[in-house]
Amino acid sequence: MPTSGTTTKAWGDAAETRALAYLQAQGLALVARNYRVAGGPSRRGGEIDLIMRERDGTLVFVEVRQRRSSDWGGAAASVTGVKQRRLIRAAQHYLLRLAVWPPCRFDVIAMEDETLEWLKAAFDAR
Repeated sequence: MPTSGTTTKAWGDAAETRALAYLQAQGLALVARNYRVAGGPSRRGGEIDLIMRERDGTLVFVEVRQRRSSDWGGAAASVTGVKQRRLIRAAQHYLLRLAVWPPCRFDVIAMEDETLEWLKAAFDAR
């Protein structure tokens, strides 16, 4: 949680670092962090917080969300349909760089207070 003098960005960066350490402890390897795609003139781009690889080769696009409390649905509920579409667009952009597309999924790391929840396959690219 941000404290006096802590910026929201610093708080978010700390959440991503905690999520990364957790996923690495679960056996995933970091591929990229904060992968950004610029948007066109009429739409916003997207950013993928973490791109990880499972031991079996699955590419995992991870959105890290942190909230002070579960009010208003909490961290996981904040990954709205609009946010999902931006993540999917960014993932498609990333995948275009690869010669062969591995199996992929979209996960969410939701943090509230000191609790971390890993939601595997939180949503699908439709």
